[in-house]
Amino acid sequence: MKRTIGILAVVAVLAAVAIYQYANERKELAGPNGAAPAAVSDEEKPKPGYAAPKFTLPNLAEEEVAVGGPSDKLVMINFWASWCGPCELEAPDLQKIHEIYGDRLTLYGVNSTKYDRERDARKFVEQMNLTFPILMDREGTVTKLYKVDQEFPTTVLVNRDGHVVERVTGVIPLDQWKAIIEQHLSAS
Repeated sequence: MKRTIGILAVVAVLAAVAIYQYANERKELAGPNGAAPAAVSDEEKPKPGYAAPKFTLPNLAEEEVAVGGPSDKLVMINFWASWCGPCELEAPDLQKIHEIYGDRLTLYGVNSTKYDRERDARKFVEQMNLTFPILMDREGTVTKLYKVDQEFPTTVLVNRDGHVVERVTGVIPLDQWKAIIEQHLSAS
């Protein structure tokens, strides 16, 4: 009887340690306390009318890519993570946007690698057949600069003058994106 109680105690301790380690790993990926982070107020975020912050990040081939400032095209910056269900739903629409508007719009997918696993991000890009530039934000500096705060997906549309004209958190239908893009293409 004592032996059975001892074995059960050891099993309980091992299970508690495993649960603790799993919870800590998920906490690192998902945010404080394992919950969705609180939203940052709109006043603190790069928002329509303001200059889009400039940045440089490596792409999947480790080449540095500079983004920001005046451009001959609209620029769409999409912040995402491989574990984000809505990001997976949105990915095919982003690929379609790239295919339809690629001559008039530059689309960058910014993987918030600080909150993701790089191998999972690379696998996601491969599985979703994404052909637009994917940039790796390994330190989370650009995610922080744009005040995304793990609100994935977040997409920022920047006009040719380098100013934010749209900021969307979450997924919107492809037709709605097309209307937004067309509106800003005709305005510039």
